Amino acid sequence: MAIFLKNNNWYVDYYEGNGKRVRKMVGPKKTDAKAYLGKMEAAKRENKLFDVKKEYNYTFEELLEKYIETCREQKYFRDKKYYIPALKSAFDGRLLSEIGPYDLEKFKNERKKTPVKNAVEKIPAGRNIRDNTVKLPKQRSNADVNRILSTLRHMFSKAVEWEMVEKSPFSKVKRLFYKENNNRLRFLTEYEEERLLFYCKDHIRPIVITALNTGMRRGEILSLTWPQVRNGFIYLHKTKTNEARQIPINNTLRSLFNSIPRHIKSEYVFCDSEGKPYKDIKRSFNTTLRKANIEDFRFHDLRHTFASQLVMRGASLKDVQEFLGHKNISMTMRYAHLSQAHKKAAICLLDDNFDESSQRMDNMKQQK
Repeated sequence: MAIFLKNNNWYVDYYEGNGKRVRKMVGPKKTDAKAYLGKMEAAKRENKLFDVKKEYNYTFEELLEKYIETCREQKYFRDKKYYIPALKSAFDGRLLSEIGPYDLEKFKNERKKTPVKNAVEKIPAGRNIRDNTVKLPKQRSNADVNRILSTLRHMFSKAVEWEMVEKSPFSKVKRLFYKENNNRLRFLTEYEEERLLFYCKDHIRPIVITALNTGMRRGEILSLTWPQVRNGFIYLHKTKTNEARQIPINNTLRSLFNSIPRHIKSEYVFCDSEGKPYKDIKRSFNTTLRKANIEDFRFHDLRHTFASQLVMRGASLKDVQEFLGHKNISMTMRYAHLSQAHKKAAICLLDDNFDESSQRMDNMKQQK
């Protein structure tokens, strides 16, 4: 039996009672490897080598490597990959079995305190300051913290499945996630929409136009293929709710699709020169927002803009629900207040009917 160092991790090399050779990775600490070796030597002396309780000595780096390799093709891994550097930095060198509820709470609090990189918030400044605003680091939202915690929870769930750790630390903690304000409803005004489209260049412009005219999610747009565009409809099969839906193509969208050249080797509607679909448009979209001077806006808010504009122009909430693919009408009711002006205009139609009736009655009286 012996211990050895490989790739900054200590291993224990020993033989089981049946002669099977085992090389067990213990972790980055030599003392842990020596302790584990001692257990194996004692078990062998007492002929209990097969009765030793299973040790879980996988590191967070090993889980991270396996998670990336296995889950990179998953639907939402494109978003999760942004959290990987922060997770690696926080748990670098740690054994999975050593990460507990306290570590999760600590990570949550530290993540919340960490400002959003390369983002600022503008606040009103004093009268004596030349500029009328002061730029401060942007505070991280509850939703962002919850998303990275969700990614970490999924990683530990897979670690349990892969027998890399006995239990997930998330199973021992309650109320770890922040409460989120899901009532946020940010949509573009007509003037903001004009500015956004004016500054949209190259590949980002047709993607934004599609979002504004369909309400499709970002992933649905980027994965859209030409066979899905036919007979005046866009046919969506892989959706967030796992329910297919069809979206009518209006004249604006029809003209757009007719103007997009089809790649000879690719079926994707929005793809690069090699025919590969765009994986990430966050940087180019944020650059467009900055040039258009549009603040507090995300790509997903284009979906809100689509729905809000429809409701304000008289579309029924039931139609909007079907376009957006909401399972429950309660999700669509957030747009209900926007239809008040339309309802007022509709009820005023009765004024015309009443005026016409009064005029007829006056004519009848004059005839008498």
